[in-house]
Amino acid sequence: MKKLSIVSLFLMLYLVSPIKMYSMVDDEIGLPIQMLPWKEAKEHLPKFKKFTVLDVDTGKRFDVQRRAGSEHADVQPLTKVDTKTMKEIYNGKWSWKRRAIIVISDGEWIAASMHGMPHGAGALSNNFPGHFCIHFFGSTTHRTNSMDLSHKLMILKAAGKLDEYMAISDPEKVSAAFIAGLKQQDAYLLSLVALNKIDDKAIRSIENVKLTSIGHLENGNTALVVNLPIQVDWYIKNKGKKSYRGSIRLVRFSPLDPWQVDAKNFLLKNRI
Repeated sequence: MKKLSIVSLFLMLYLVSPIKMYSMVDDEIGLPIQMLPWKEAKEHLPKFKKFTVLDVDTGKRFDVQRRAGSEHADVQPLTKVDTKTMKEIYNGKWSWKRRAIIVISDGEWIAASMHGMPHGAGALSNNFPGHFCIHFFGSTTHRTNSMDLSHKLMILKAAGKLDEYMAISDPEKVSAAFIAGLKQQDAYLLSLVALNKIDDKAIRSIENVKLTSIGHLENGNTALVVNLPIQVDWYIKNKGKKSYRGSIRLVRFSPLDPWQVDAKNFLLKNRI
């Protein structure tokens, strides 16, 4: 039987019974996980605020301090031990991959997303060469005026709302989430949007993937199978960059069921 992390079990209990539930952290009564918009979250976490980051998949946690950031929080691990824990979450290698996290501050649990790549300036003695970014719902990156899709999906995952979001998403959004799931190597997201199981070896071979263009299905379409035009750029381990210009097939079992990507067919066409 697969061992559940503390946070995975916490989320399961929360979804089943949000009223009678304990956080399993210091025996204190658990609070609902909030999905606060950035304009509210930044008021809860002002500059120099210290708080705890809890990784949803592993259950590991570490302390950080917010140092800057106007459209999202620029933070740093507090100590060398915190940096070590964060790097363990990323399997010992810094990465831009997004991860679902819960920010714990003053008894509040807030859904968020982080990446794991040190960049820019750092000011603490923590063996972390720079800072990293934490996004909340509505946060944007430095280069865009809209939410980064992968951060958005990880925030929904942390809030326990990803299933609901994907269940009502159109084929275009499901396809984009599928590509994001491959890019982030997030097994849970892929399990929601892929019709068939994806080989772990294939997922690990994908160093990066970028969705450059995708078609759109008109509202009110009652089809059970659609093929959307799609353009994807891949970076495959030991193979380098390759591009795909073709289609992606999605299916559903009735007009009321969620769309899912025929992952096996798509990866086979891309030779992944």
